[in-house]
Amino acid sequence: MLAVYKRCGQRPLVSPPGESRIVGGWEALEGAWPWQVSIQIRSRHHCGGTIISRLLVLTSAHCFKRYLRVRRSYFSVVAGLNVLSAPGDGTQIRSIREVRIHKDYNNVTADNDVTLLLLNAPFNFTDHVQPVCTPLYDAQESFLNFSHCFISGWGSPYFKGRLMNRLQEVEVELIDRRTCNRISWYSGFITENMICAGLENGAADACQGDSGGPLQCYSEDEDKFYVVGVTSFGHECGRPHKPGVYARTSRFADWIQDQTESAAHRLNMRLIPELLSVALMLLLTV
Repeated sequence: MLAVYKRCGQRPLVSPPGESRIVGGWEALEGAWPWQVSIQIRSRHHCGGTIISRLLVLTSAHCFKRYLRVRRSYFSVVAGLNVLSAPGDGTQIRSIREVRIHKDYNNVTADNDVTLLLLNAPFNFTDHVQPVCTPLYDAQESFLNFSHCFISGWGSPYFKGRLMNRLQEVEVELIDRRTCNRISWYSGFITENMICAGLENGAADACQGDSGGPLQCYSEDEDKFYVVGVTSFGHECGRPHKPGVYARTSRFADWIQDQTESAAHRLNMRLIPELLSVALMLLLTV
């Protein structure tokens, strides 16, 4: 149940990306990003997230670090959602069982800005709700032949603006770490655990409300989408030489696997009393 889904990175309602480039943001088609979720506090959008299995959602650590004292019951994870104000028939809502923030997350440098959410109930995979693929090891990223990369979310289209009601998408380019660490860019701030994506002129970028959401890239060789990054931070929004910075998913492949196995073990231990109770009831009815 907790293992990363083998049939991942598929978009049943949308064809593979073509040659056209979307610059500056556009409304996403229905079902365009079936692994995108809205993490909400009291039914208001808080952060984005990415479905990697029926019970696990990947998001950023900074989305939860300051909210650990907020009642867990106030949070919800909404999948299959396109319009925030109008959930459709394909929408699924789940509560959160556990929040697993990376132990080495640094809220000053934003290094290791990843968190896994363990849900109280599994998602049902449909045309509107699907898991994305995750890189299995660090070096795999360079072999996947990514041809198109996108970011998506309900974040504001400009700095300190309002959230968008409809899910937005924008195509971006991956920017190598050496370029992103130039003095006029991020001046050495970008670690090996981060990846930059956007356009050099700043025309395509993530913004407030997009935090925790996916940087997803399409592998033509495998005909699948992979979550390459988790939206972490930037300098305002859409500034030249200040692209969005993302937690580099491939660097956390082992951590994701370890957390998945640990969560599965703990979940099974919790289920043992329930299973014994059910077994006893069945025996009594024989």
